[in-house]
Amino acid sequence: MTAYRALLGAQARSQAAYRTSFVVDLVGNVGATVFDVVTVLVLFGVTRELGGFTLRETLVIVGLSSFAFATADLLVGNIERLPRYVRTGLFDAVLVRPLAALPQLLLMDLPLRKVSRVLFGLVVLVAAVASAGIDWTPGRAALVVVAPLAGVVFFGAVFVTTATVSFYWIDSGELANSVTYGGRDFTSYPVTVYGGWFRALFAYGMGFAFVSYHPALALLGRADPLGLPAWVGWAAPGVAVVAAAIAALAWRVGIRHYRSTGS
Repeated sequence: MTAYRALLGAQARSQAAYRTSFVVDLVGNVGATVFDVVTVLVLFGVTRELGGFTLRETLVIVGLSSFAFATADLLVGNIERLPRYVRTGLFDAVLVRPLAALPQLLLMDLPLRKVSRVLFGLVVLVAAVASAGIDWTPGRAALVVVAPLAGVVFFGAVFVTTATVSFYWIDSGELANSVTYGGRDFTSYPVTVYGGWFRALFAYGMGFAFVSYHPALALLGRADPLGLPAWVGWAAPGVAVVAAAIAALAWRVGIRHYRSTGS
């Protein structure tokens, strides 16, 4: 842990060395999350319901999604640089060090400027659940804490799993982004606005419905318009564990497959 703390400390000092630039980056990085919320507000400027959900109900979904993705992007998102590391041979240097490869990659360029996104996502989530008129029970009080953390684990697993494609196909960055950032956009709205094979694939085939939609239903005490039982809203932690296991397996297999750049 001493080596990992040293890596993290070095990153923090280097990124905060130019304070004005760091503050500008902090403020500028809020924009991506702000736009997610503003987009929903604009939609409700022309309609009273979105997929059968009111503005307050939809903001709970947005809050869960925004906080989960922003936190995962802060902690794990820089794994998307893996294709460049593989292409340039930098990943070879990572592997020869007496430290686990994945933690090294995550700490090599931890984007601390994205902390502002996490804080804004948390503010949106707290404001949304406070104004949604939730009938609080001990179970829902636990879920409002566990569900966002499960979302963080789920999105982190998606980042890692999609990044491992670069062990087989170096130019896979756009494919990975379509799943990670596409998943963020998908989870920002009720899944009832989607239909057919698209909803089946992203919501349940890939599990994105368990990031924000089903936990929001459980918190709001609403029946699922799609007809799934109420207990599904409490399945987010289990889905996150499965996603993390898949990511760990994909990472191990990818590491074994890696054959260096030959440089």
